[in-house]
Amino acid sequence: MSADSLQAPAPLSFERQPHPAPTSDADRAAVLASPGFGKHFTDHMAHAVWTADGGWGQARVEPYGPLQLDPSAAVLHYAQEIFEGMKAYRWADGSVWTFRPQANAARFARSARRLALPELPEADFIASLEALVAADEAWVPTGGETSLYLRPFMFASEAFLGVRPAAKVDYLVIASPAGAYFTSGPRPVKLLVSRTYTRAAAGGTGAAKCGGNYAASLLAQQEAYAAGCDQVVFLDAAEQRWVEELGGMNVFLVTADGRLLTPELTGSILEGVTRDSILEIARDMGLEPVEQRIALDDWLSMVASGEVTEAFACGTAAVVTPIGSFVDGGGTKPAAAETEVAGKVTEAVRATLLDVQYGRAEDRRGWMHRLV
Repeated sequence: MSADSLQAPAPLSFERQPHPAPTSDADRAAVLASPGFGKHFTDHMAHAVWTADGGWGQARVEPYGPLQLDPSAAVLHYAQEIFEGMKAYRWADGSVWTFRPQANAARFARSARRLALPELPEADFIASLEALVAADEAWVPTGGETSLYLRPFMFASEAFLGVRPAAKVDYLVIASPAGAYFTSGPRPVKLLVSRTYTRAAAGGTGAAKCGGNYAASLLAQQEAYAAGCDQVVFLDAAEQRWVEELGGMNVFLVTADGRLLTPELTGSILEGVTRDSILEIARDMGLEPVEQRIALDDWLSMVASGEVTEAFACGTAAVVTPIGSFVDGGGTKPAAAETEVAGKVTEAVRATLLDVQYGRAEDRRGWMHRLV
């Protein structure tokens, strides 16, 4: 075998196909003035196709619009689908950056592996983000905690019925301008402890970012809303004892002696990029990061003794959200000593991440990647 045959395929080049009727400046300005989240989308989307015979190809940035799927497309019947969630941030100098795209690319590849989908190389993943944001830079909001939300996703598009991995797969990136998650600062949320439903089990797809995990959380989330709660917290499937995560966020506890506790990854918990980032910056803030199993009863006992002073959840959308209380078995219990406002550590963690993401602080870890 020659050395040439061992070389990796050349990175994808995303050819731009301009939109024939792009959004007017006035209409785009109206959207950016009040963007919401996931309500409006930019003029283009990045798109590539994988086939079992040819690998990755057909890469382009094309006009945003409906997809044509055969009724027998595998994703509709066997749920071969994964996605990521990221943001593009406008810095004060006008440049546009994203946060730790290599980590998202790695998780996207892990999710693909678990769902028997083809892995997209990191270089191609990042190239798709760069190409889309370059085409739709005017859609990146400016000011406050606004951002352009990026949604890379992959699904089995082959038309067939049969339980096997698909031989044709589509990869896309769409983008949506997003406003600040909190309009008046982070407020502590109330959680419903789900005793009926579990998000994932050992050996399942809990560590993959796939739509099925989120579909499985929706009924429990509806119950949380009905109980006057903001989010649901899931316990482990085997014993219904160990705290795992919320419907789409990881959990942290701050202790009086300076530890930062989070449930250890057991294969049923999604390895959040924000979670990993917080563990990395913890020591810079004088905290000792600890990954361990956390029983709900132990959490409540530590609150009662004053050992747990703050609790928060984290994820791409909200960054960091303080947790105020639980509803469990009909009663409401405090989740930390501080339940009415975000604690000092919670606020500091959130501010530290946002300052790096928006270019207000030195990026000592090389986390930021310039898109435009």
